[in-house]
Amino acid sequence: MSFQEKPSLGKPLLDDTVPLTAVIETSQNLQSHTEYIIRVQRGVSTDNSWQVIRRYSDFDVLNSSLMACGINLPLPPKKLIGNMEREFIAERQRGLQTYLDTITQNFLICSSLPVKKFLDPNNYSTNYTEIALQQVSMFFRSDPKWEVLEPLRDVGWRIRKKYFLIRNRDQPKERYLLSWVDLGPDKFLSDKDLHSAMKLLTSQSTPYVGPLLFASSSESSALLIRPFSDRGSLRDHIYKVKPRESYLKKYGNPKKNQSLELQHIKLYGRQILEGLRLLHDSGIFYGHLHASNVIVDDGVCRLLDVENGMLGVPSALRPAFTQLRKIKTTENIDVFCFGHLLYEMTYGQLPDRVPVDEYPAAPHTSVESVLRSILSTEACKSGMPTVSELMQTPLFSDVHVQSEKLQIKVPSRLKEALKTAKEVLERRLQEEQRVIHQHKRLIKAQYHHGSDEEKRRRKILARKKSRQSAYDNEEDVSIRNNNSGSGASSPPTCPSSPTPPSTTGETAPPPPLPPALDDSSSSPPSSSSDGGGESRAALLSSIQTFSKGKLKKAETTDRSQPII
Repeated sequence: MSFQEKPSLGKPLLDDTVPLTAVIETSQNLQSHTEYIIRVQRGVSTDNSWQVIRRYSDFDVLNSSLMACGINLPLPPKKLIGNMEREFIAERQRGLQTYLDTITQNFLICSSLPVKKFLDPNNYSTNYTEIALQQVSMFFRSDPKWEVLEPLRDVGWRIRKKYFLIRNRDQPKERYLLSWVDLGPDKFLSDKDLHSAMKLLTSQSTPYVGPLLFASSSESSALLIRPFSDRGSLRDHIYKVKPRESYLKKYGNPKKNQSLELQHIKLYGRQILEGLRLLHDSGIFYGHLHASNVIVDDGVCRLLDVENGMLGVPSALRPAFTQLRKIKTTENIDVFCFGHLLYEMTYGQLPDRVPVDEYPAAPHTSVESVLRSILSTEACKSGMPTVSELMQTPLFSDVHVQSEKLQIKVPSRLKEALKTAKEVLERRLQEEQRVIHQHKRLIKAQYHHGSDEEKRRRKILARKKSRQSAYDNEEDVSIRNNNSGSGASSPPTCPSSPTPPSTTGETAPPPPLPPALDDSSSSPPSSSSDGGGESRAALLSSIQTFSKGKLKKAETTDRSQPII
């Protein structure tokens, strides 16, 4: 049995869990209103960004649609007079930026369709509710024993997954949950293998995995039917809410959330670990463990949406574990998700952030010990325990569970296909972690380079370098002067040039006479011998007291004449 395939939209599959960031770049005034130009970015790559233009009235409409969450969001108030003044617009822009930061940092709010449409209208303009109704109608035509009782609007956080309460005409008192979901970006099974996997899940009956009555998939979506629990999920039980209400209203700002007793933490935790071990031993990858995907039926915890991994839909905790490079496998993901679930059962709420190093008082030290082994900084850096190791901890080792060995018989061909798809999924995870890690290093380097301390350090180094350079220049000048003064390395301008006095303090011998003034010169003798002697004595005295530094620089030098 199958249902009509949805025509392809010709767009690549988006991972709706990748965080969106929004920055108001500027504003522009038109005749009667102000528009704010927002730069939106998906993930860490600046290449995956775009601009949207929004008015204050658009922010107001968005805020009205998010009021169900019960959180007081910081939207700047309205102003009817003076709302076009420059100072007011600048102040409002700062307030709107704070508002955007608040909604984009809250996973439940940011994953809602109103926020996605507000920030990314091009990718979220499709009416998935209408598409789901079309698919469900086609299915009921082919199998008329099913009947829709009511649509369950927004009971789940996934935009591309819709729920309906249905019944079987042959069993009118029984209620069933029909879900329609778009295939996700992590769907790496072929269509044939996916059909085989869906058939396998509907034929299995194990105590720790919720039953799946019907499953059918097309090239772009899947339709599934399972029993409906009036009590709701384990999260509904913790938060004391009605299962049919909107997820924003149920989980946005719960008022009656309550932690579980220690005996239930131990029992439910051990049963959930048994379910995970069963899936791992069978080669079935999960990755979607959280309190909303667990139901308690007659004191037994059962895992729901086991098919999600095969359908390729991203995990709700993907934004968290993509930050941690030690989480490399689907088994690591399940352990990480179990840590969040154990924290929620213990304290009645999810941790604000991970890693978690400070814990409120736990009902028992063994609970905190297990939490630290999964969620602490040390665990996130050095590695987390396996499912088998968790079952051997004092918290869960003494819990009595069904003793018989459970297994899911998977055909060898399907098992090999599941293994290949699992490896591709893990490679995609590791590549995304690598990109995020490089981005973190770049941001850290930029922050360090622009910090006040680094700027001061660079100024000090620049001053030291400048002083060293000046000192080196002075040394070079001194060396050149010494060399030119001693004549050791610079030959005289001509063989008959006089040598300046030595700079060592010793009296230098008188330089040789120039050829024109030598006694053996061929010049004619002076007419007076006395006058010639006095002239010669004066010349010798001037030569002995010669100082090169007192000379004036000549415009041109004729090297054929002696320098005096």
